[in-house]
Amino acid sequence: MNKNIYISPFKGIDRRQFLKGLGAAIALPNLETFADKKNEKVAGARNFVAMGTYLGWHRESFYPKTEGAIKELPTTTKPLEKFASKMSIFSGLDHRAPNGHNAWANYMCGRKPGAYSLDQMIAAEIGQESRFSSLQLIAGSGEPSAIKAISFSKNGTSLPMIARPTVLYRKLFPTASDRKRAEYLLSTGTSVLDDVLVMTQTIQKDLSSKDKEKLSEYYDAIRTVEKDMAKHLKNVNVEIKAPSGATAPDSDPISPSLQIEASNMLYDLLVLALQSDSTRVATLLLDGLGQVFSLDGRKLGSGYHGLSHHGNDPNMIRDLVSIEKAHMACLARFLEKLESTQGSVTGKNLLDETIVVAGTGMGNASVHDNKDLPTLVVGGGLKHGKYHKFDRKGNVLLGNLYVSLQNQLGMNSTQFSNSTGNLNEVVL
Repeated sequence: MNKNIYISPFKGIDRRQFLKGLGAAIALPNLETFADKKNEKVAGARNFVAMGTYLGWHRESFYPKTEGAIKELPTTTKPLEKFASKMSIFSGLDHRAPNGHNAWANYMCGRKPGAYSLDQMIAAEIGQESRFSSLQLIAGSGEPSAIKAISFSKNGTSLPMIARPTVLYRKLFPTASDRKRAEYLLSTGTSVLDDVLVMTQTIQKDLSSKDKEKLSEYYDAIRTVEKDMAKHLKNVNVEIKAPSGATAPDSDPISPSLQIEASNMLYDLLVLALQSDSTRVATLLLDGLGQVFSLDGRKLGSGYHGLSHHGNDPNMIRDLVSIEKAHMACLARFLEKLESTQGSVTGKNLLDETIVVAGTGMGNASVHDNKDLPTLVVGGGLKHGKYHKFDRKGNVLLGNLYVSLQNQLGMNSTQFSNSTGNLNEVVL
């Protein structure tokens, strides 16, 4: 036997067998020692952005007339025509979630509204190296409330959203005085959290098993906050300069009737956030209240929410679709800026680096129907250019698409909520 030949003790042993050999029931991280080189996949995208409308999309004005290659787009999605080759449209997909406005949050959460949302799963995996693991934005609601949300933590807590562009800008690019104040607040907050943990530990022995479980979830939430605070403290005194040419917003169009103006400003700031690598994950909720829009010099006949309950009245549908088309025009403007901006790492433009999803948790707001959720995906290096029409009687869910989006971001996901597989053969 040639003594110079080295035989690895791990050769021919898979990860599970290795764990058994150690006598330990633990999960190891992905180790290249055991990697199947044939199945290795480099992440095709590095950022994730999701936009959702609280009042849904008028499906007949959203979906192309013919399945397959996107040749012509209807009224709502017409502003995205330039991106037809970099876009995929899906119909017939949903989460089999309950109906009603209260179930709108199924959009990012899956079968159970308010469950761990897709964006936060992604943020936990790829967002931790950025200053902000994720950003949650909202336009068209005035000051946001906790009633509506798009993003939820692992424990089901709705995450606060930023409505004011000036607040977002200062968050992204704080002044010296902002950083000093933040350091004080973060340091003070750390000691407060320590006190909370001590207090809760003293009462744990008297709690029921259900309360202990609830308290354990609370501990997890506190630890998450501590982790985020530690990260911010580490970087709080680092000067973050805005990209060349960027200027701070001079107003906050938070009135619901100024939703279009607010959307454009928030999108512009989101480009800066991605460009500066301040975050890699973001959501934007387009709220819908009673605001009456004026578009192209014409005042619409009813408020946004009223129009969504159109009852198939053609005039109301016309006005509703005009609002939705304006939303898509904002999205198109955002995509153009991403496409014209150099990415921070890969050398590609930001659109090729970023998966952008536009969808909703409301299939038909007129009857509070949460089935067949209009969804489109742009960019991110995915296989695009087609309208995919699924029969809802089949077994393909929106969660299947979400699994594939996670895979494109380099995540080893096989399940999202009640998904029945993936759509890798469609988009990857």
